[in-house]
Amino acid sequence: MTEPEGGPDMVSFRELARRLVADGVVKGITHQRVSTIARTDPGFPPVMQIGRTKAVDYRLARPYFASRKSRQGQRTDLNRPPE
Repeated sequence: MTEPEGGPDMVSFRELARRLVADGVVKGITHQRVSTIARTDPGFPPVMQIGRTKAVDYRLARPYFASRKSRQGQRTDLNRPPE
Protein backbone atom coordinates (compact mmCIF):
# COMPACT_ATOMS: atom_id res chain seq x y z
CA MET A 1 0.00 0.00 0.00
CA THR A 2 1.33 3.43 -0.84
CA GLU A 3 1.79 6.11 1.78
CA PRO A 4 -0.83 8.87 1.70
CA GLU A 5 0.56 12.22 0.60
CA GLY A 6 2.24 14.06 3.47
CA GLY A 7 3.45 10.97 5.29
CA PRO A 8 1.90 9.00 8.13
CA ASP A 9 -0.18 10.53 10.93
CA MET A 10 1.02 8.36 13.82
CA VAL A 11 -1.20 8.35 16.90
CA SER A 12 -1.21 6.37 20.14
CA PHE A 13 -4.04 3.93 20.82
CA ARG A 14 -5.47 6.42 23.34
CA GLU A 15 -5.47 9.23 20.76
CA LEU A 16 -6.83 6.87 18.09
CA ALA A 17 -9.81 5.97 20.29
CA ARG A 18 -10.45 9.65 21.04
CA ARG A 19 -10.29 10.66 17.34
CA LEU A 20 -12.50 7.80 16.16
CA VAL A 21 -15.24 8.94 18.52
CA ALA A 22 -14.72 12.65 17.78
CA ASP A 23 -14.89 12.00 14.01
CA GLY A 24 -18.06 9.91 14.41
CA VAL A 25 -16.45 6.75 13.01
CA VAL A 26 -17.57 4.74 16.08
CA LYS A 27 -20.03 5.54 18.88
CA GLY A 28 -17.53 4.69 21.57
CA ILE A 29 -14.28 2.79 22.00
CA THR A 30 -11.52 2.64 24.61
CA HIS A 31 -7.79 2.44 24.05
CA GLN A 32 -7.89 -0.97 25.77
CA ARG A 33 -10.31 -2.23 23.12
CA VAL A 34 -8.11 -0.82 20.35
CA SER A 35 -5.18 -2.72 21.88
CA THR A 36 -7.16 -5.97 21.98
CA ILE A 37 -8.25 -5.59 18.36
CA ALA A 38 -4.67 -4.83 17.30
CA ARG A 39 -3.45 -8.03 18.99
CA THR A 40 -6.17 -10.34 17.69
CA ASP A 41 -7.10 -9.10 14.20
CA PRO A 42 -4.53 -9.84 11.50
CA GLY A 43 -6.18 -7.21 9.27
CA PHE A 44 -5.37 -4.39 11.70
CA PRO A 45 -3.08 -1.70 10.26
CA PRO A 46 0.65 -2.00 11.11
CA VAL A 47 1.52 -1.03 14.69
CA MET A 48 4.80 0.65 15.61
CA GLN A 49 6.43 0.77 19.02
CA ILE A 50 7.52 4.34 19.81
CA GLY A 51 9.21 4.32 23.19
CA ARG A 52 6.74 2.62 25.52
CA THR A 53 3.74 3.56 23.37
CA LYS A 54 2.20 1.62 20.51
CA ALA A 55 1.15 3.81 17.60
CA VAL A 56 -0.72 3.38 14.35
CA ASP A 57 -1.17 5.58 11.26
CA TYR A 58 -4.55 7.28 11.63
CA ARG A 59 -4.94 7.47 7.84
CA LEU A 60 -4.94 3.66 7.73
CA ALA A 61 -6.82 3.03 10.99
CA ARG A 62 -9.80 5.31 10.23
CA PRO A 63 -10.98 3.37 7.14
CA TYR A 64 -10.28 0.09 8.96
CA PHE A 65 -12.66 1.02 11.79
CA ALA A 66 -15.20 2.60 9.41
CA SER A 67 -15.57 -0.71 7.53
CA ARG A 68 -15.28 -2.97 10.59
CA LYS A 69 -18.47 -4.73 11.66
CA SER A 70 -19.16 -4.26 15.38
CA ARG A 71 -20.02 -7.46 17.23
CA GLN A 72 -20.58 -5.84 20.59
CA GLY A 73 -22.08 -8.23 23.13
CA GLN A 74 -21.87 -11.27 20.84
CA ARG A 75 -21.71 -14.50 22.84
CA THR A 76 -18.87 -16.52 21.39
CA ASP A 77 -19.55 -19.45 23.74
CA LEU A 78 -22.70 -20.26 21.75
CA ASN A 79 -20.89 -20.62 18.42
CA ARG A 80 -20.40 -24.20 17.34
CA PRO A 81 -16.93 -25.13 16.13
CA PRO A 82 -16.71 -25.93 12.40
CA GLU A 83 -17.01 -29.62 11.62
